[in-house]
Amino acid sequence: MTLNDDLNACAAIVQRGDPDRFMAAMAAPVAARSVLFPLYAFNVEVSRAPWVTQETMIAEMRLQWWRDAIEEIAAGGPVRRHEVVTPLAEVLTRDLAKKMDEFIAVRRWDIYKDPFEDAAHFDRYIDWTAGTLMWVSACLLGRADEDVVRNVGYAGGMAAWLRAIPEFEARGRVPLLDGTGEGVRALARGALQRLHSARASRSAVSSAAAPALLPGWQAGPILKQAITRPQDVGAGLLGQSEARKRLSLMARAATGRW
Repeated sequence: MTLNDDLNACAAIVQRGDPDRFMAAMAAPVAARSVLFPLYAFNVEVSRAPWVTQETMIAEMRLQWWRDAIEEIAAGGPVRRHEVVTPLAEVLTRDLAKKMDEFIAVRRWDIYKDPFEDAAHFDRYIDWTAGTLMWVSACLLGRADEDVVRNVGYAGGMAAWLRAIPEFEARGRVPLLDGTGEGVRALARGALQRLHSARASRSAVSSAAAPALLPGWQAGPILKQAITRPQDVGAGLLGQSEARKRLSLMARAATGRW
């Protein structure tokens, strides 16, 4: 396979496994997609690794496979041949590859049915998944302030997490420390505050890096909905219509106002 074949395979993985992030990548400049699609495909593969089996040992082995692949990229030596790992090695620097290890390691929570230990553990999970993915993406595209990018990533990650609550509960997980209406409101308010803080510092993110922040385009409306109607979280009613989603993404991509 050629690198272009790998990129097409990555795009297909994202389209199937994370259609919203696929839309965000397609709204980015063509040159940025060669960076974003391998990262987003990596995100899909790692995020689903703990869920494809009920056997905890096998799930641990799946995550370890990805940690080993990232370690190869970080070491700068030969890298295993794989439709995602190969193009990922083309875009990741050795230092950023090391950051992705924490991105994988925190996913061990998905394997087991234990609740989060405390608020710090929960925040770390959101930041090390959505925040780290967005930060690495931004670093590879252009100049950006890490706190600003991670705040957008956290807000987007929290919005996605709240949308996934019914599925987590159906799988026997305990996804929230406080699942009451007030608990949901507190989480959404905190994430929305971080989004507002990031948007007040837009100048800290270059136009080249801005496409990496597009996956957070739905965060504001979803978090506001969770604040005003926390009951929609458990009912699986969070989100916008497809038409509104697409229009709002097009507007943010066109103006660069993530």
